[in-house]
Amino acid sequence: MKAALKTAKGEFEIQEVDIPKLPADDWVLVRIKVSGICGTDLRHWKHEEPDLECRIMGHELGGVIAEVGSAVKHMKVGDRVVVETVLGDDTCEWCNVQQYNLCPELYPVRMDSVSQAFAEYVASPAKKIYKLPDHVSFEESALLDTFSVGLHAMQLSKLKINDKVVIIGSGSIGLGQLQLAKAAGADVLIADIVDHSLELAKELGADVVVNTKSEDGLRKVMEFTNGRGADITFECAGGTAMQMTLPEAFSYTRRGGKVMVVGGFEKEKSPIEMDWQRMQMGEIQMVPSASYAYWDIYPEMQICLDLLAKGKLNARKMITHSFPLDKINEAFETAQNKEDTNALFVALTT
Repeated sequence: MKAALKTAKGEFEIQEVDIPKLPADDWVLVRIKVSGICGTDLRHWKHEEPDLECRIMGHELGGVIAEVGSAVKHMKVGDRVVVETVLGDDTCEWCNVQQYNLCPELYPVRMDSVSQAFAEYVASPAKKIYKLPDHVSFEESALLDTFSVGLHAMQLSKLKINDKVVIIGSGSIGLGQLQLAKAAGADVLIADIVDHSLELAKELGADVVVNTKSEDGLRKVMEFTNGRGADITFECAGGTAMQMTLPEAFSYTRRGGKVMVVGGFEKEKSPIEMDWQRMQMGEIQMVPSASYAYWDIYPEMQICLDLLAKGKLNARKMITHSFPLDKINEAFETAQNKEDTNALFVALTT
């Protein structure tokens, strides 16, 4: 099969590799139709990482079942599906209670199997496969991982109807978080420094949008919340921006409120100056959120698929660019330079 392998310099090279074999009789082989480039992928772009060299990456994908193991009875070849790529070792205490997003071996396990979306085929346990309704496209399904990350954060936040919510970051994670918060009955202000994504936030239901490069974010938040501050602030930018956005998140949040850390930190330790006294005296909680799994008896990806299928989430508006897998480096450049390209969610087709 054709696959994009990470090079020593952190770009990609298209090569022919073996199609994955099913490691167990309860696995399936999926012919990938669409994969997506997310913020986590971009943090690895053009970084020299010897442990990832010659590896297939990517973790947002939809496709068609090409082969099923003998123990798989509820799916068949030809089924249109989305693949959940959060996969633990199935042996630890966290996996045993369906909190596999906290599995200590999560990244090694998933990167050796399901998190290989930049290719033509991927093997996956059948339990990580969800059938797509006919009216949900492969492109839309590739955004379900993004929505599921936001749903998990929202569940942890205990958001209530009529809450005043601030979201920092209007990338795909932030816009997913916006739609979920609005669906739950919150009023939402979203802040970023990229005008085109803030315009899209308006279209997707944001009550207020703020470009913090040209506007006073704190003043806008206080106007939005009657001088009190947000009930919940979701930090959805992550990466190198965190040194600025995390302190901002606490400044936007009211006494007794919550800051949800949704955007990913860099791998290296990052010193971040915080107003710790205000955080303590105001009992402002900081709640980290890591990926997604189950909530009670329900898989969070299935919840998001149901919401998407019912029209309560809009993935189509978020898809701005599409490239064939052969042009993956051009696709990454487009996604990286979003202020020039107006990119939001960039899809790869195979």
